[in-house]
Amino acid sequence: MKTIFTILILISNLTLYSQENKAVGDYLLSIKTNESDLKEWKLTLNENGTFFFHYYSNVKFEIPSERNIYGKGKWTMKNNVISFYSDKQKDLDEKHTLNFNNSKARFVIKSPRDKTDKIVKTRLHFLESEIFWMKGTELFKI
Repeated sequence: MKTIFTILILISNLTLYSQENKAVGDYLLSIKTNESDLKEWKLTLNENGTFFFHYYSNVKFEIPSERNIYGKGKWTMKNNVISFYSDKQKDLDEKHTLNFNNSKARFVIKSPRDKTDKIVKTRLHFLESEIFWMKGTELFKI
């Protein structure tokens, strides 16, 4: 009985780990206008549960015209919802100023049960964030 219970726990842990592994990688949203203005959001989810975020903006009629904003911290995934955490002591400094606490994003992939030819881009859809311009943003896996 103990052996069966141990095997079930190991299988469930492997299943949870494999779900998080699918989310690991780089995500990007890049918007370029006809006036050569560029806005770019890049998020990297690492296997060790850390993340790195970079926002780049190069807009002619903004002051300053070029901006780089960074953030970093830890992430966890449960039921295809990724939660982000930034420790004010460790993760926030002069360079990394974005606080991702209370940010949640849905991990969207094509369902394994969907056998159609429909193309669903793997992406993160930010559902909640204290960073007002992140809420509703979709970053696509590259």
